[in-house]
Amino acid sequence: MDNLDNNINSYGLADLRTYGLPASIQPPYLKKGDKVAITCPAKKLPAPMTDAIDLLQSWGLEVVLGETVEASYHQFAGDDDLRARDMQRFIDDDSIKAIIAARGGYGAIRIIDKVDFSRLATNPKWLIGFSDITILHTHLLANYGLQSIHGQMPINIPDASKHSLDTLRQALFGESLSYEFTSYGINRSGEGQGILIGGNLSLLVAASGSISDPDYSGKILFIEDVGEYLYSVDRMLRMLKRAGKLAGLAGLIVGGFSGMKDNDIPFGQTVPEIVMDVVSGYNYPVCFDFPAGHIPDNNSLVLGRPVHLMVNEQQARLKFV
Repeated sequence: MDNLDNNINSYGLADLRTYGLPASIQPPYLKKGDKVAITCPAKKLPAPMTDAIDLLQSWGLEVVLGETVEASYHQFAGDDDLRARDMQRFIDDDSIKAIIAARGGYGAIRIIDKVDFSRLATNPKWLIGFSDITILHTHLLANYGLQSIHGQMPINIPDASKHSLDTLRQALFGESLSYEFTSYGINRSGEGQGILIGGNLSLLVAASGSISDPDYSGKILFIEDVGEYLYSVDRMLRMLKRAGKLAGLAGLIVGGFSGMKDNDIPFGQTVPEIVMDVVSGYNYPVCFDFPAGHIPDNNSLVLGRPVHLMVNEQQARLKFV
């Protein structure tokens, strides 16, 4: 991959803009002593977040807990109004430098239209989470051009790999991020550069056609999912294709598709085979097995940030610039 290193070093943010890639808003990186908030915009927590609090404090951060951390309403961390109010509190509090979603599950889409995110346009701060939190990532990027972090959440920390947690710290504190990994799928070689978008495939489909739906054109798209039927993965990808989302990508990164299910009559294709079938008419690079998603080694991705992707048959490199 030596040639990749040379290519990456030739791209800075200003250079990417000359290639027609739009700038995005990067919240200030964290520093020791900063306050970070933990809130639950979706499903309720099953247990206290002692490990997460200890970890964040070990990074020199002050942790503020929202009301939703101990709230319960059916499967949710409080009713919709409480969860929206908790999120709004931390958006409006200028002393809070990052908002961390405690977990995913289901529920963020129920509150998104109850929250006024506009203060983040003038006082940007990091939002961290994945899975159901994808709807918040897409909303912030589509409406405010705001970067956010797809990464480990407090509920996942006890089972998270040390490396994935270190990438979260690096992303929050502004250290360099790049990934080189081996793919056991059926990569399509090539290279591309663009703004990184994406997250959980089911939530990307849920955002489609709404005010939370980002522009896919010229972007590097990352997708992951968990517990879906293979036919459902096929259907969701074909929906995105029919909506014109996949034709103009600059690259496609496929992360963890864990716990996939099949019917009694097998669907007949694996996830990599489904993906390559759907995007067979396009020529951008495609790579599989990126270490992010519903897996212990869920490495952090800065969504909304320019990246350079290079893929060959069995290896790939993603460099944030």
